[in-house]
Amino acid sequence: LGSLQMGYSLGVINAPQKVTRRERGNTTEHEEPTDATVVMYWSLSVATFSIGGMVSSFLVSFVSDIRGRIKGMLFINVLAITAGLLMGLAKMGTPYLMVIAGRAIMGLYCGLSSGLVPLYIGEISPVKYRGAMGALHQLAIVIGILISQVIGLDFLLGNDDMWHVLLGLSGAPAILQSLLLLVCPESPRYLYIKLGKVEEACKSLKRLKGDYDTSKDIAEMQAEKEEVMNEAQMSILRLLRSSVYRQQLFVALMMHLSQQFSGINAIFYYSTSIFQTAGVGQPVYATIGMGVINIIFTLVSVMLVDRAGRRTLTMVGLGGMCCCAVAMTVGMVFQDVYSWMSYLSMAAIFLFVSFFEIGPGPIPWFIVAEIFSQGPRPAAIALAGCCNWTCNFIVGMFFPYLEGLCGNYVFVIFAVLLFGFTVFTYMRVPETKGKTFEEITAVFHHKRGAPPSKPQEEAEMVQLKSSTEYIGRPLKTQWC
Repeated sequence: LGSLQMGYSLGVINAPQKVTRRERGNTTEHEEPTDATVVMYWSLSVATFSIGGMVSSFLVSFVSDIRGRIKGMLFINVLAITAGLLMGLAKMGTPYLMVIAGRAIMGLYCGLSSGLVPLYIGEISPVKYRGAMGALHQLAIVIGILISQVIGLDFLLGNDDMWHVLLGLSGAPAILQSLLLLVCPESPRYLYIKLGKVEEACKSLKRLKGDYDTSKDIAEMQAEKEEVMNEAQMSILRLLRSSVYRQQLFVALMMHLSQQFSGINAIFYYSTSIFQTAGVGQPVYATIGMGVINIIFTLVSVMLVDRAGRRTLTMVGLGGMCCCAVAMTVGMVFQDVYSWMSYLSMAAIFLFVSFFEIGPGPIPWFIVAEIFSQGPRPAAIALAGCCNWTCNFIVGMFFPYLEGLCGNYVFVIFAVLLFGFTVFTYMRVPETKGKTFEEITAVFHHKRGAPPSKPQEEAEMVQLKSSTEYIGRPLKTQWC
């Protein structure tokens, strides 16, 4: 529900765009406001959402460790409900100011939710199904986007009378989630490794998996706990300075860079004009069709990610998107010469979205939780989330200017970037399918060509540990 709410908030602002701009510009249905102030207010409505996500993503580590995963998600729902009320009641006050404030607060919520949800899912998922369950985060996002597109149609809520209700519904999933989170078990890894509550961790495992022998899971968490005791708790600044996790951090950030700089948001920006050129009478329905494709191929990813592997699907997705970006460029350049070229561009858009949802869309969200152990994991997720939101903001702000500068050749830039990301994935990203957190960490140690006990690395670990005092003793497992 947290992911669905994020998707709804991402997509909902597009539907009432003309309505809310007319509302602020005092124009009629057939007039488009051109006043610079009106355009500025609309731009702020869009930009403050991404800025809120950029700022709050830094707090994921703090909220998840201090409040816990479940209590953290409960706590941040206050932000979503507040944002929904501000936008839903916008007509009762100053509409544009209330929408801007609501979007900023919703951005704060989504920045935290985009870190807490994959973190919790990654910690409670069995190794065998960790990839599929992690991909459900992206599936919920695209479902949320589709819902916002459908109910944002003119004859439903995307009109002069109901646009504020459409925006206000952004906070509705938070109410349901707050009720359901009360019956969700806390992360056993958080309880055992962070808090040292052995019996509560065992109870949480049994609530998740049924009545079974928890000794194997407890032994795995105990091994990770012992490593955490050697690591010490990682802050964001300490993680950035540490050479021990430099490779993992580089891979994590590059995965999120590849997601946002793939051009997926630019595709949604440019799709309407391409559909219009192809003769589609109602481009909005073609956009909804793209939303349906999003869901279908995210489901494909859910089914394949634990079979084909994260690395393979990411390479297939990025490589396919690269080819589609080239095809789109060819189609747009020659569409004035050959009328059928516009259909090539349209087909390339649908395939581009399909390849994105197979790998580059869902995988970056959960692979960060896989490649870091418990100590640095929250800080790494916070950094990756901030990177994602920052890139989202950059693409949203500067793509229109880039398109004006490059014209029909704009997607050549994304094709080059996608080719580079594909090569990077092949060279540097390890396969994490079916591996425990400890096995994945060992892969990175092996890639560096040095065992974890290297004297220089040990010295850094000691220095890190000495900066934060660890309270507690190794826990016995027989209580479970």
